Amino acid sequence: MSITTLFSLLGGVGLFLYGMTVMSSGLRNACGDNLQTILEKATSNKFMAVFVGFAVTILVQSSSATDIMVIGFVNSGMMNLSQAIGVIMGANIGTTVTAQITAFNISAIAPFILFAGAVMFLFLRKSLVKYIGEFLMGFGMLFVGISIMKAAIAPLSESKGFVDLLSGLDNPFAAVIFGIAFTALLQSSSSSVVIFQTFAVQGLLGYHTAVYLVIGAAIGSVTPNLIASLTTNRNGKRTAILNLLFNLIRAVILIILINVFPQILELIQSLSPDSVARQVANTHTIFAIIAVALELPITSLIIKFAEKLIPIRPEENEQLEDRKLQYLLNVKNMPSRMALANAKREIARMGRISEKNLNRALDCFFDYDASKVAAVKAREDSVDILDKEIDDALLDLRSMYFSDEALHRISMLNISKTDIERISDYAENIVEYAEEMHAKKSTLSEDAVEELRRMADDARRIVALSLDIFTEESYTRLYELDKVEASIDLQKTELISHHVDRLMEGTCEPFAGITFTNVVTELERIGDHAENIAYALSDQDPS
Repeated sequence: MSITTLFSLLGGVGLFLYGMTVMSSGLRNACGDNLQTILEKATSNKFMAVFVGFAVTILVQSSSATDIMVIGFVNSGMMNLSQAIGVIMGANIGTTVTAQITAFNISAIAPFILFAGAVMFLFLRKSLVKYIGEFLMGFGMLFVGISIMKAAIAPLSESKGFVDLLSGLDNPFAAVIFGIAFTALLQSSSSSVVIFQTFAVQGLLGYHTAVYLVIGAAIGSVTPNLIASLTTNRNGKRTAILNLLFNLIRAVILIILINVFPQILELIQSLSPDSVARQVANTHTIFAIIAVALELPITSLIIKFAEKLIPIRPEENEQLEDRKLQYLLNVKNMPSRMALANAKREIARMGRISEKNLNRALDCFFDYDASKVAAVKAREDSVDILDKEIDDALLDLRSMYFSDEALHRISMLNISKTDIERISDYAENIVEYAEEMHAKKSTLSEDAVEELRRMADDARRIVALSLDIFTEESYTRLYELDKVEASIDLQKTELISHHVDRLMEGTCEPFAGITFTNVVTELERIGDHAENIAYALSDQDPS
């Protein structure tokens, strides 16, 4: 192989891969946030989840992109593993569309498509038109890249070394391993299958060898997801494992099927007897459909296996419970009085979760621990998810018949819920300040720490007291709460004044001083929100 031929081949591959990226970017930009919205709406219905995964992957032209979005949703608690595996299966079918497209021979008009897309992208102002131009530009690059690859590959058929390399792939095991490694390198099964397709068209690969390469490519496509899951929580990691398990089981099933029933491959070839490109594309698609059809009924077993590989810890069970409604399930079927009482109980439960988060955040601030930071952020996600669940339930509640007084109570419950959610937000802010202090190796003076501890204790006290008052509606305790709130307000003024004195004396580091002021402000705001919660259902106004 001459150096010129090698450069030409690599250039074609590079243009093809870049074209895939540009095409995917154009589609995603044209769709805006709709793709994520579609994924969020993937229901517990497995068939709908498969369809959603299929549709989104066709739009973004990348199963890896879909799977990484799914990992993100599971990581944040917006999607469960049952929904995730359905979307992952659908994505595995959707990714085969690229090979179906490239099986068409439109290389002759590809430069014109590229030119038209470039004109739209560069010279037209309307955003949607620019995004469509970006898609067309990527589409044209993809086919121009394939044309360059074909031209570069043609002389390789006369290269003994290259032919010997590919002939070694006649062994099915070697072909599967090569397909895994090659796809892991490219991080795209669509790209690797199209390249195998090109090799087959040029006569460098036999159809049966391409079949095993396609099987290996499906396993190798999981690599980006495994890498993306490294920074996620345990449920995010389980999602990546689900994808790996699905494709490993798929490989085993398909290898058994095509060896026990070789007629399957004969049938696929007979669909397009004169086009090996179409045969490879059809194999990719049909294999994906067969795998989904056979594995969809056993998704619960695959999920259990993933949970065996990454066991569920007790705190994860707590997290799952925190994120689910307990008292507002099937609210439309409840008597209105019971529904109203349960709404208060649900919001009070959310309040206790938020209180726990604040306590953990303050513990972390005074005694830094990375695991506590992660726990606070995870619980903040739980509060946000539960907040949305309660929102939806309260909407159902408003559709029921209530007196004006009861409707006012529902509005005040909703306001209280917002105050509770804000307390958890401040808890997350506090651990982020702790993270910054730890990263910069910055420390507070002993006086500053002691002052913050006293104010933090008052913040803990007022939140606990406000939730007691809210839950029990024991308004005789409001006087006690007002005293704590007044103490917090007074401390804010005094502590900031002391902080300025320490800065002037040079006994406080500037960065630590900023953190000190921020935490004092957060604690004072927490006191305000706690006061709102305590007074929400009473007939009195905060003093």
